[in-house]
Amino acid sequence: MPATFPVRFVLLPVLFVALACSDAPPDPQAIVDAAMAAHGGEVLRRAVVEFDFRGAHFTVTREDGLFRYERRYTDTTGTVREVLANDTLFRAVDGEVVALNEKERLKVEEDVNSVVYFALLPFPLNDPAVQKRYLGLDTLRGEPYHEVEITFRKEGGGRDYQDRFVYWFHQDRATMDYLAYYYYTNETGSRFREAFNVRYVGGVRFADYRNYTADTLGPGDIEHYDTLFEEGRLRPVSEIVLENVTVRPLER
Repeated sequence: MPATFPVRFVLLPVLFVALACSDAPPDPQAIVDAAMAAHGGEVLRRAVVEFDFRGAHFTVTREDGLFRYERRYTDTTGTVREVLANDTLFRAVDGEVVALNEKERLKVEEDVNSVVYFALLPFPLNDPAVQKRYLGLDTLRGEPYHEVEITFRKEGGGRDYQDRFVYWFHQDRATMDYLAYYYYTNETGSRFREAFNVRYVGGVRFADYRNYTADTLGPGDIEHYDTLFEEGRLRPVSEIVLENVTVRPLER
């Protein structure tokens, strides 16, 4: 989530120089739009993306405003398909749709949507409920970054609308190399992610992530994760690894 890159990639350094040199604070929307271009977001508007994650196979179909996310895996009950789309959510076991109570439905929605959300970043950052705020310039590992805060409106922001994110976009390349977030779903806590194994598949930039945490940061402090990261004071939690990634653009 095309082997050749469109002309817009050539213009990214010019855009980011303009952002850096202006007296006014950079526009966070322009930063996100530049990142979308750098990551191949235009491809993802109409495409089928497939990947494996932690024993499950995901098929993500995006067609302008329409979406269909499917997770398929095998457990003790049989072969399971869980589907989340604009107007439906269901689980089928060995081809038979099974009844889900409200708690189970919410669990399917949360599990499937969260994996797809992080896999396609920064593509979801232009969703209608997203609110963007510029936090400032930063340096990580000797590289220059724009810090952008992402929060969500209650209307259209989903059950996780209170979550707070901070993204680090490279000032010259426009790439999203780090992110931090504070979450309220099920329990509270925060994470910091560092991209690695960056690769382009079908014109879309994908990355795996090293996942860290720090017990001392509250929801209003996650922009300080960069300092703790530089000082080596973060605790590793896990690695987020996408395998067997494919991208197939949809014909218009």
